[in-house]
Amino acid sequence: MTEISIYFLGKFVGNLINHKVKQITNTILMIRPINFRMNEQTSVNNYYQKSITNVLPEAIQLKALKEFNGLVDKLRTVGIDVIVIDDIKEKNTPDSIFPNNWISFHQDGTVAIYPMFAENRRKERREDVFDILEQKGFLIENVVDYSSAEEEEYFLEGTGSLILDRIHKKAYCALSPRADEELMIEFCEDFEYTPILFKSFQTVENKRKEIYHTNVMMCVAEEFAVVCLESIDDKKERKNLIKHLKESGKTIISITEKQVNSFAGNMLQVIGNNDERYLVMSKSAEGSLTESQRAVIEKSCTIISSPLSTIEVCGGGSARCMMAEVFLPKA
Repeated sequence: MTEISIYFLGKFVGNLINHKVKQITNTILMIRPINFRMNEQTSVNNYYQKSITNVLPEAIQLKALKEFNGLVDKLRTVGIDVIVIDDIKEKNTPDSIFPNNWISFHQDGTVAIYPMFAENRRKERREDVFDILEQKGFLIENVVDYSSAEEEEYFLEGTGSLILDRIHKKAYCALSPRADEELMIEFCEDFEYTPILFKSFQTVENKRKEIYHTNVMMCVAEEFAVVCLESIDDKKERKNLIKHLKESGKTIISITEKQVNSFAGNMLQVIGNNDERYLVMSKSAEGSLTESQRAVIEKSCTIISSPLSTIEVCGGGSARCMMAEVFLPKA
């Protein structure tokens, strides 16, 4: 075999390896906050948000920025490629720190844009994000834009609403005012995923209220899934979810509603240096884990946690919400 033949054979095999379907990625997009505060438009159905009294908005922003930078530093220290883009002050977007709700990036070069429940969150969508990624060598082959569904008041807030098992092509979704069933099925048809639908609840003032985002109560990693089974009141729906997770070979780590309140469901597995696996979460989430839950996680990855209390209290979201995974191919 000639050297040229060996060269092209190597490129061919390399391309096959690169196109292997991945569940997790080394590259994360994050938006640095400028106007962070409690968003009054999302608090109507995000019951994790709480108002911080006697603290000036400028002080809340500074605390959130410190928490944001702390998490970015921890991710970069272990070799995770974090692309940080500054929010735009003039847009006045208090929740821009949670970009995974309006955009998702896929391994075939497709980008999905999502319809948002809160009107002021719709301003988070930015075309310059595409330009920045392309300048870094990522290929965007196609854009699927669902945002026009907002005109009919149908919403599906990205990987907040959708928990994707990318290898087994399953999409888990807790239906809520932020996650419309028909729109979720349309996504699954477009991206060739099997929809697993259910309703997930939390207790608010002794009433069962729908959890606003699936990624608050569920996380799917390569070898395990963290899920609050007790939040799924319908036994058939709960049994169906368990069936699909077991069929996909996932060890189920069942968390309580109390742990969900500490954002123990809001986690994301990523890849760092030397192909090391990490599970990213907040300090409050890590602190809520039991020894047995931690042991299952640490069999396959290392925990990274960072203090995010201001972001959690005012924003009603945590570590996973802050990270939009970039699976796009590179030129």
